Amino acid sequence: MPRTLLSLLLCAMCACAYAQENKRIVADLQTVDDGFFDPTKKEDNASDYQFKTEYRLEVGYTQPWLQSKNKNYPDGYLHGGRIGLNVTFCLPLNFGVQTGLLYSLTGNKNTQHYAQADTAAFEQTIDNTLLEHNFVIPMRVTYTIPLWKKLNLLFYGGPQLQIGLAMTDKVKANLSDKTAAQCQTLGIHTESYDRYASELWRANIQMGLGAGLEWDKFRLQGGYDFGLNNMVRTKACPNQQMWEWGWYISFLYKL
Repeated sequence: MPRTLLSLLLCAMCACAYAQENKRIVADLQTVDDGFFDPTKKEDNASDYQFKTEYRLEVGYTQPWLQSKNKNYPDGYLHGGRIGLNVTFCLPLNFGVQTGLLYSLTGNKNTQHYAQADTAAFEQTIDNTLLEHNFVIPMRVTYTIPLWKKLNLLFYGGPQLQIGLAMTDKVKANLSDKTAAQCQTLGIHTESYDRYASELWRANIQMGLGAGLEWDKFRLQGGYDFGLNNMVRTKACPNQQMWEWGWYISFLYKL
């Protein structure tokens, strides 16, 4: 009888040890299985589905193009830079919305020559020194393509609002009295003034396309913006128009 009880006790201890070993093996297998991608367990990849916001400092070069159909506003390129904050709202499937606030300062010099309107013997010219100050608010849809490790390719497009702060035109006229009078009749300025103060709309709506290359926190991007609206609000002559287009290239650093 004691031998029978001892045998039963040993069998029970072996069964218990076997059950514990099986539980350990199953737990190890579950741990290994968790290392594989399971499309039904989205919580394991929750970071890929989270909405997040990215902030970047932006500084770059810009070259707007002023296009007009008359001598009131001479055609020409402006040269300058812009600086500000770029904000990206990240969405699923590598999409996003890019906005922000940038300050732009550009300028140029232009000389207009006038034919003789009287018997004056000297060359008649008007020198324009233009400085344009703007706030720029982009609203782009972005799409990012991962290339290798932290290297990404970025494409974007959408509207942009340009808000004019000042467009000062420093005018230096070298005209005869008769030519100056004719210029004033045609609405051509012979004295310095701010174009936004009385003649141009401050709001310029543009549509743009661009692309960029990103490595870790650094991004280089560039694009072109097409002006959609005629900026002239006070017409000195019929069919007076002025459009502002332009391209830019910027360097961005992620905060």
